[in-house]
Amino acid sequence: MKIGKSKSPLYVELYEQIKKMIQEGKYLENEKLPSKRKLGASLKISPLTVDAAYQQLIAEGYVYSIEKSGYYVSKQVEVLENIKKEKYKVSYDTNKKAINYQYEFKTNVVDTSLFPNATWAKLSREVLSENHHEMLNITNPKGMEPLRKEIAKYLELYRGMKVNEEQIIIGSGTTSLISMLIEILGRNKHYAIEDPGYSKIYHLYKGNDVELSLVSVDDGGLRVDALIQSKAKIVHITPSHQFPTGVVMPIQRRSELLNWAISSNNHYIIEDDYDSEFRFQGKPIPALQGLDEHQKVIYMNTFTKTLAPSFRMSYMVLPEKLLNDYQEISSHHGCTVPNFEQYIMYKFMHGGYFERHINRMKNHYRQKIDIILKTLQNEPHLQIKGHETGLHFLMTIDTDKSEKEIIEEAKKHEINVSGLSMYYMNQKNKNTKPTLVIGYSGIKTQDINLYMSKLITLLK
Repeated sequence: MKIGKSKSPLYVELYEQIKKMIQEGKYLENEKLPSKRKLGASLKISPLTVDAAYQQLIAEGYVYSIEKSGYYVSKQVEVLENIKKEKYKVSYDTNKKAINYQYEFKTNVVDTSLFPNATWAKLSREVLSENHHEMLNITNPKGMEPLRKEIAKYLELYRGMKVNEEQIIIGSGTTSLISMLIEILGRNKHYAIEDPGYSKIYHLYKGNDVELSLVSVDDGGLRVDALIQSKAKIVHITPSHQFPTGVVMPIQRRSELLNWAISSNNHYIIEDDYDSEFRFQGKPIPALQGLDEHQKVIYMNTFTKTLAPSFRMSYMVLPEKLLNDYQEISSHHGCTVPNFEQYIMYKFMHGGYFERHINRMKNHYRQKIDIILKTLQNEPHLQIKGHETGLHFLMTIDTDKSEKEIIEEAKKHEINVSGLSMYYMNQKNKNTKPTLVIGYSGIKTQDINLYMSKLITLLK
């Protein structure tokens, strides 16, 4: 054994050599190794160096020691070599070219030019300066209390809801909150969602391995008769602006739905109010939760539409009767939103910036809708609905072409637009007329005419 030829420390070099000899079977199981003094003298190195090498071998399980006896080789377990190794091949289709769309009608974007950069930067500096201790410490699993109080005030003023901050739970997006809700309400319960609907919600419930029914939607929103037939106990709906049809659920249907919820102790409604802030005609539609006097509605909302899709902060309002159930699971749920973002959002709401920001966005998006309506004045074969609220609408086309043919033709012209049929999980519920889902929020105001003219030309 020779050491001292490597740039590594002597003990590392010695450790590597002894390990190699053990692996090659030159030292056998339970065979005694040379003592520190003898090996050190043989190699002309310090016994302390030998001890360091032996300690590393002991730590990794190659060697064990017996007090006042010495060091011995541990049992060796060989990795089987004669079993055929599995090869995993990941397919990367280098020949498949990504489509570079020139004109995008997406529903999951906002106009980032409206983001209040200067205000946000100012509030960020304030938080770093004034709240750095609180920002770095843990917070209530429900989220920061001052922010929850601001959300409660906002909901009372603008959504007609009287709640207290203890009912509000903040989370990093709808995904984490729905997963928590399923834990609270029970994985063994029968859930229902709207069809058509947001496919992410469908996959989220399916991913949580719950029994799930798809309930059809008509001009009044989710059909309560179909919900009753499904035998579901909990239903997830978007009553203020159904996605993707844009239907606003009328008061009669809301009352029917509340009556269904009241009819059983196990019935609950999850109200997803994802973009209700953007109503361009008349007053905002009151939240369904505001009509609920029996603690049957769980309210959910997000800041992704009002601020930016990358701003992962949502919240839900639990009925007081479910707070004890939440308390039982809260010990293993921390708040998933960083304190830094919560403090900034608190200051943003408390200082009145959020209200001004919403009003600015509403005016901006209303201008976009007005431009779109003007471009469609002389296009009787194109009918739109659902544009009075929210950041998308439906466009039904009077044509002999199929929806699929229109979508494929649009791709050839570098236009990215989706069809309503893709949002149906149950194709039996599918709309028969070719209908496009038009998201306009990410299009710059100065480009609206160009985008619409390209789409109208395609659809003639």
